[in-house]
Amino acid sequence: MQEYWEAYMKPIEGHPAMISFNAGVADGVPNPEFIYVAFVKIKLHDPKENGLVTDEESNDVGFIEDRLELESLRWRSGKYIGRIISQGEVTFIYYLKMDFEWSDTVSTAMKHFPEYVYEFGSRMDMEWEVYQKLLFPTVAEWQIITNHHTCNALQEKGDNLHMERAIEHKAYFKNDEERQNFKLKIENEGFQCQKEFEVPFNNETMHGVQFYRIDSPFFYNIDELTMKIIEISTSCNGMYDGWECSLVKT
Repeated sequence: MQEYWEAYMKPIEGHPAMISFNAGVADGVPNPEFIYVAFVKIKLHDPKENGLVTDEESNDVGFIEDRLELESLRWRSGKYIGRIISQGEVTFIYYLKMDFEWSDTVSTAMKHFPEYVYEFGSRMDMEWEVYQKLLFPTVAEWQIITNHHTCNALQEKGDNLHMERAIEHKAYFKNDEERQNFKLKIENEGFQCQKEFEVPFNNETMHGVQFYRIDSPFFYNIDELTMKIIEISTSCNGMYDGWECSLVKT
């Protein structure tokens, strides 16, 4: 299993949740060697008003996280796969080959943090549903993750993300009729279509379109913009393929 972690926000049961997950294992899911999902849930001492962790207490959460992973390696219990922070609680999620030593793993780790109230458990999850349905992001959530990576890269190069500029987008469709339907809808939103093109994909031909609009690529602006494009492309049975823009410095 590779180590490649991502993090994003989403609502769970109507409350904001910060999700961290190991994206590196996605191509190998479900893994038949690890058939039990296990968790440790701790109650935060002083969470933010929205139920997330404060900067001060995040250090303690990190220490607990490291200790759990250390003991899981020592007991050869399993693989740390994700974390959820929501409603004043932190849930650490593992996948195990066998779960009979999970209680020993947890108790050995948590004895170092007697000030924290916690609970733990495990159950069989051969299809890795917790990973796929709870931790793993949707298409829209993945786009937000990608947006923020791009925004961070632009900022590191000195870009002023608040400055408007032409932002180019691409989307793909299975036939020209769906592409033309999408073009009409996107033009009604103020976008200008630059070109149409075709590309081979899995023994099929995908019908692409490149389009642009003058916008600001600041984090929340680009999130709102790309969510709208995904909504329109999905309504036309298409797939949004991301954006790019020039570097603008002040």
